[in-house]
Amino acid sequence: MSILDRARGGQNHLEQIANAIPGFKGYREKELRRDADRLQREFLAGRLESCKKRLDAAASAATRSGSLDVINDVETARKRLDRVVARIRYADRGYAGFFDAVKVEEETLGRVYEFDLAMVEDVSALHDAAPATAGDPGALKTALGAFIQRVDALDARLADREALLHGFA
Repeated sequence: MSILDRARGGQNHLEQIANAIPGFKGYREKELRRDADRLQREFLAGRLESCKKRLDAAASAATRSGSLDVINDVETARKRLDRVVARIRYADRGYAGFFDAVKVEEETLGRVYEFDLAMVEDVSALHDAAPATAGDPGALKTALGAFIQRVDALDARLADREALLHGFA
């Protein structure tokens, strides 16, 4: 059961009665989608934040072993991860003002929500790929390179999400 389904099922009687008002149900449905989307994105951002602990452990291991050249790769990974976390956490909710040129329709909100649900797999794979302590500096450097590529791929997907919301996709 998705977050959106739980939000729909958790409506109290007053909310269900309000949904019977003409025009209000569509408005309420958009708000439910936006709230579910925000909760989903907050979960994804939190999951990615936990990767930083593994990066910190990798940096500590590299420092202890004297492999200081790996520290630059750890910092690059951390900065790019911070960027992706911020893009997920503060992404557009799909709101369009009354006079905005591009309106966000309910169908588009549904596609954005499905897009965010699909990102769960990407975030889980990225979380699992986060390098932890490694005895061999060469292996750690390789793992960090692969991790950075995955972070960049997720960043590119977020650009696709923004294009969808702004009517370019």
